[in-house]
Amino acid sequence: MITFETASRQVVNIPALLAFCGTAAADMDLDRIELPPGFSIEVYAAVPDARSLAAGDDGVVYVGNRRGRSVYAIVPDGDEPKVVELADRLSTPNGVAYFEGDLYVAEIERVLRFTGIGSRLDSPPEPEVLPIGLPDKRHHGWRYIDFGPDGKLYVSIGAPCNVCDEDGFGVIERMNVDGSGRETVARGVRNSVGFSWHPATGELWFTDNGRDMLGDDIPPCELNRVSEPGQHFGFPYCHGGDIEDPKFGRGRGCSSYEAPVRRLGPHVAPLGLEFYTGNAFPARYRGQVFIAEHGSWNRSSKIGYRVTMVSLDGGRATRYETFAEGWLDGEKTLGRPVDLLVMQDGSMLVSDDHNGLVYRIYYGSP
Repeated sequence: MITFETASRQVVNIPALLAFCGTAAADMDLDRIELPPGFSIEVYAAVPDARSLAAGDDGVVYVGNRRGRSVYAIVPDGDEPKVVELADRLSTPNGVAYFEGDLYVAEIERVLRFTGIGSRLDSPPEPEVLPIGLPDKRHHGWRYIDFGPDGKLYVSIGAPCNVCDEDGFGVIERMNVDGSGRETVARGVRNSVGFSWHPATGELWFTDNGRDMLGDDIPPCELNRVSEPGQHFGFPYCHGGDIEDPKFGRGRGCSSYEAPVRRLGPHVAPLGLEFYTGNAFPARYRGQVFIAEHGSWNRSSKIGYRVTMVSLDGGRATRYETFAEGWLDGEKTLGRPVDLLVMQDGSMLVSDDHNGLVYRIYYGSP
């Protein structure tokens, strides 16, 4: 039995929790999920509107959400992980990051810090508001955050539109935790809701959602790499490396912008990405990039709704393939992957905000 606990430690059994998350979770049949031979999937925890994932100490996983107002922790407890609500009455707390014992939560306009959260799950502290001002526009306003190998906080600021040219938007920024030393790492980024760092080079890699309303098959979504700070990745002038925008791209060309490492499917909405750094998966999966594709909403035939893998040879993408699928039945949405997290045992967690679930994918015996 998976249990749910509020900050007051009230325990609710799994049927009640699934009802709380919505009927979609109760209807999800994991036998539908197709994986490579030897892999299995199970429900790890039920978390309302489960979105961004962050690993804490002692196997604790922190979970943000976009439609709700709460932040949660999944706490290991033998075979029955517990879900603890850490804070509520927040404003779109999508972004979560854990650094040196503290939990950071990004709302639309601000970043909060819960100091020493790991030892205070039973009685979470009041958060501190960091001196980091963020735009208040809600279109693509849900934040994705993480700490880089340089110890700096990285924040994605999506464009406040489908396609437009506005200063201060369409960027990924980094800064010290006190808000100082703020700089732009990547420009021309329409809406990145997932990034990570190459385990060998330390370079920042990120997904980007392509613009809408150019048809079913263009532009592609993107997997990008930042080889030096300040690079421009094209938006709103150029999409997918070589597609000029009909309104903003005239006369500009695409050669002056950074092309994606890999063009992904059109409108698949790639969100979280993770380099597989564990040892539990077979060798061909190690060091590769896994991507959670949330799925299309403005396409005549839906695509995405899956976890994909991009195989790498150094900084070059050699293959783009489906790793896990089954969250789409024809045109019926059964689930929507959001974020990924490699656990200490080498398994991988996948959040699903459609069902309010976090799955665990593992290889071999559970």
